[in-house]
Amino acid sequence: MADLTSNFIGIKSPNPFWLASAPPTDKEYNVRRAFEAGWGGVVWKTLGLDPSVVNVNGPRYGAVYGADRRLLGLNNIELITDRPLQTNLDEIKVVKRDYPDRALVVSLMVPCEEEPWKMILPQVEETGADGVELNFGCPHGMSERGMGAAVGQVPEYIEMVTRWVKSHTRMPVIVKLTPNIADIRKPAAAALAGGADAVSLINTINSITSVDLDLFSPEPMIDGKGAHGGYCGPAVKPIALNMVAEIARDAELRGLPISGIGGVTTWRDAAEFMALGAGNVQVCTAAMTYGFKIVEELISGLSDYMDTKEMTSVDDIVGRAVPNVTDWNQLNLNYVAKAVINQDLCISCGRCFAACEDTSHQAIAMSEDRTFSVIDEECVACNLCVNVCPVEGCITMEAMAPGKTDPRTGKVVQSEYANWTTHPNNPSATAAE
Repeated sequence: MADLTSNFIGIKSPNPFWLASAPPTDKEYNVRRAFEAGWGGVVWKTLGLDPSVVNVNGPRYGAVYGADRRLLGLNNIELITDRPLQTNLDEIKVVKRDYPDRALVVSLMVPCEEEPWKMILPQVEETGADGVELNFGCPHGMSERGMGAAVGQVPEYIEMVTRWVKSHTRMPVIVKLTPNIADIRKPAAAALAGGADAVSLINTINSITSVDLDLFSPEPMIDGKGAHGGYCGPAVKPIALNMVAEIARDAELRGLPISGIGGVTTWRDAAEFMALGAGNVQVCTAAMTYGFKIVEELISGLSDYMDTKEMTSVDDIVGRAVPNVTDWNQLNLNYVAKAVINQDLCISCGRCFAACEDTSHQAIAMSEDRTFSVIDEECVACNLCVNVCPVEGCITMEAMAPGKTDPRTGKVVQSEYANWTTHPNNPSATAAE
């Protein structure tokens, strides 16, 4: 049986699934329910020293939906906790006492001066918390006060504050990075230079998700006005995966532990983050959409996957995909594939034909009886037909064997490997051969 026990920068938890710093981790009641449901850890919603922080008493979330009203993304305008600092600290202490085997990290955000950090860190340390996460990512409300993303967008500030924190606490320090920046490697390098034990990413993306076309105001709307907020959920996962991979594959940053955040909804999402270098994952929107018990599916799904792959530890997944992440100019231009349509699965909807005929390479033919076939001479294996086909597995891309002539270009295929089954990077290649 797979062992899902996680040891992230010395912080142990029964599984690698943590709740991210957000509304679900704002109070003792929520965190207790989360731990009872099975979550391996939580990052307590961001604490600060400013008693003037007050959240809006109106809509805090905007949403982006799929065609079936499945929630794809949330835009929030919520600030850090507006509950009294001492109330939070007291609750953290009690929860950690009652759940000693769970990870409990505290998110912090105070002004960009050394004294406030020096003041709050001993108070957090006294609770018995396992570590702190420095919130350098919040793109709204707090950034206007010179905190959050206002710090995270300046590598020099990140290094300076991280260094202050490391000098005033014995706790492990995780630096939470903002995605609202051109090159994620620079703030990661700054965190490392400041002595951070790990980074977490991504925080939310600056956004306006919708506009009320009757009142002409961004949503969510407060008394006729709207503001930019932080975007999260399944829609941001591709951005998050890329940023995690950029850090994991950077030669100067390799070895920097990463906590992956951004749209984790299924065990597969979590495994993808870990394969790209994340040591664990943090979840928010999925819990807010489906409730805390979604962790049961995450645990069982990851466990079953690991058993299938004969993996005994989550460490067996971490970083496995990183060697296969490269730059475009390093891709093998001698590799040639063609689309293949499985006629037994085809439902004759014609999506592949319409997409290819109108917007791609006119490589799919339609007969009078609505049978669709690929014209190899025109197919460039762009994969669009696979992506628009509503039947999973109906259209696949199959590599041409080396030595064969590409009917489109007349060139001989030189790719050494005919398909993934025999590729040396495939863990199952030896068995397949």
